Amino acid sequence: MKIAILPLKLIIISSLIFTVLSCKNETTNPKHSTLNESIEKKVDSVLALMQINEKIGQLVQYSGKWNATGPSSTKGDQHKLEKLKKGEVGSMLNITSVASIRETQKIVMEHSRLKIPLIFAYDVIHGYKTIFPIPLGETASWDLDIMKQSASIAAKESAASGLNWTFAPMIDVSRDARWGRVMEGAGEDPYLNAVVGVARIEGFQGDDLSDINTIAACAKHFAGYGFGEAGRDYNTVNVGANELHNTILPPFKAAAEAGAATFMNAFNDIDGIPATGHKILQRDILKGEWNWSGLVVSDWGSIGEMRAHGYAEDKKHAAEIALNAGSDMDMESYAYEAHLETLLNEKKISIHQIDDAVRRVLRLKFELGLFDDPYKYCNEQREKDNVYSKENLAVARDVARKSIVLLKNENSLLPLSKQLKSIAVIGPLADDKDSPLGNWRAKGEYNSAVSLLEGVKNAVGENTKIHYAKGVDLTIPTIAPGANQFLLPLKFNTTDDSGIAKAVEVAKKSDVVLLVIGENAYQTGEGRSQTNIGFLGLQNELLEAVYKVNKNIVIVLMNGRPMDLSRASEIAPTILECWHLGSESGNAIADVVFGDYNPSGKLPVSFPHNVGQEPLYYNQKNTGRPYSNKHVTFSGYRDAPKKALYPFGFGLSYTTFSYDDLQLDKNEIKAGGDIKASVNVTNTGDRAGEEVVQLYIRDLVGSFVRPVKELKGFEKIMLNPGETKTVSFTINEKTLQFYTANNTWEVEPGEFNVWVGGDSTTTLKKSFTVIE
Repeated sequence: MKIAILPLKLIIISSLIFTVLSCKNETTNPKHSTLNESIEKKVDSVLALMQINEKIGQLVQYSGKWNATGPSSTKGDQHKLEKLKKGEVGSMLNITSVASIRETQKIVMEHSRLKIPLIFAYDVIHGYKTIFPIPLGETASWDLDIMKQSASIAAKESAASGLNWTFAPMIDVSRDARWGRVMEGAGEDPYLNAVVGVARIEGFQGDDLSDINTIAACAKHFAGYGFGEAGRDYNTVNVGANELHNTILPPFKAAAEAGAATFMNAFNDIDGIPATGHKILQRDILKGEWNWSGLVVSDWGSIGEMRAHGYAEDKKHAAEIALNAGSDMDMESYAYEAHLETLLNEKKISIHQIDDAVRRVLRLKFELGLFDDPYKYCNEQREKDNVYSKENLAVARDVARKSIVLLKNENSLLPLSKQLKSIAVIGPLADDKDSPLGNWRAKGEYNSAVSLLEGVKNAVGENTKIHYAKGVDLTIPTIAPGANQFLLPLKFNTTDDSGIAKAVEVAKKSDVVLLVIGENAYQTGEGRSQTNIGFLGLQNELLEAVYKVNKNIVIVLMNGRPMDLSRASEIAPTILECWHLGSESGNAIADVVFGDYNPSGKLPVSFPHNVGQEPLYYNQKNTGRPYSNKHVTFSGYRDAPKKALYPFGFGLSYTTFSYDDLQLDKNEIKAGGDIKASVNVTNTGDRAGEEVVQLYIRDLVGSFVRPVKELKGFEKIMLNPGETKTVSFTINEKTLQFYTANNTWEVEPGEFNVWVGGDSTTTLKKSFTVIE
């Protein structure tokens, strides 16, 4: 009897699996608040077939830097291979070619019982192989359309290479220039982080996750990661409910509402609770209050790291805390695979929690279309045709030039004429073809960027003599060029100034100097916090020496964080903030330098007078003693200004703009009403140019102290010389509400100030009142 029943069970199971796998995915829009009923039925069907080891396996993510087609070289590789064969792995990261991904997927599809396909993930932060500006730099464009476009191209290249999931965008509000990871986000403002994050999510995911050119996005790091004490990566975070709800969480709420497929939790603790084990954040707010149905993945090893925090006794305890808190997938901690079944048997976790996490993994796999065809992303011809194409590079060049911010331009030194007799290109980053790729450059190839020296040579004719001198080496090489420098400390050159003499000689015989200084690609990024945010090595000495012999200096900054530019700003007539601009960096900078493109970028972060001002941000709160000539003492510094050297939202153009006639269509509204603000913006110069018109608001009295100004809207417009446009903004309940002392989002009655202008220091102001 038993012999007869067993085949029947297998036939039934096989039939169910075939039904689930062969059902065609229906188009899913992740923005819908209700779940796709068809997909949910399929998820339930698969879940019903799964054994506990297979369920737990779906919550495991391994890094795959190994050869799937060859023999396993280590005990760890053999362990991963056996787990794959048993169907006890849900996702792999760091496998990046069609060939490798197909072979890894084949292991699961040919050997595992249920043949549930893997999701393949990678850190595609600002491009896959075609590299765009670092996210902080791209945010300086204030152009949401191009941010969406660059993310879409990154998704297309990634998907063509077999990937389904990126760990981007980072939407951590970050106010401290010492933090190396400031380069990966959208700066200091919650509103800007929110709208930029949504644009990038829409670019990665498109309208349909099952589309062959889209990948799942991941909003990270949930939450508070950008607030680490002293700007130290991974460090503790101490914030209250006001700061958490009004500053840190709004970009994540916007991401959830926009349908971000996944979230990643954070390394830091918040007031003593590690984010990976933070139930209030993950279960109560994200999955509860916001009713978000996506997948939460841990950061690399962050579940196990709760032991180092002193929050978990051992890895088993860490697994218990993380799952109970709502962390669905374990990235490289090996905690879930080792301990969840035991914890379940001990009733320290529930099968409901496991099933909920597994549903989220399966749901994403159905949305991506992997159950329809596990190999749908594995097409070598698409990989050849869609990666690093001329079309993609052309877009990268356009995005890069739109990300450049003109900080200073005395006597209109820029743009330069292409007819100049001689130009000096000087500096340790002038002929650097690697640093422009920035940190987190995915599959960007070492030394593949266009250097500024190359860009200048491409732009001018034969009659212009280009003189080049490196001047100084920024760092002392410690490993071979192109090798992984991620975990190695940088050694800065502080002794060898032998190249400065040549730089001085070159500067003397040139009409103008392009001095290319700043930071190399490995000074910012994860684990790259610094207490000195000035020009390291001998760059200051190079600047002073060149300035003595040629005052026509254009400082071309390459950097990933706000820098101390106090001395440079004092002596140099012109400063261009060029960030790390990606593959087409040199050509894009040359476009701006020679006037083929009129710079339109605006700062997404405040630049300090010195590091002692950090953390520095425009949307601070007033103290009881803000600056006043009536007080001998006030909330400021005796040895430095209180305000930024270059404020949030600031950026010049080769033309000029004026703002006037700010009008409100009414003077008072009810809490649920709206009011329209309009202003006239005129191009008062002699060139066509783009201007970012910015709306700021202040709630003068609140149940929590409110910031002195908050960005609440912006619009980028093009104006011809002499042209005037009226720009309007609608101010409504969503614009004015905040998380109040009543522990809810609401508009409190009272007086509000409204400013509209070209940066956060604008003084063009009107007021209105919200009445009961």
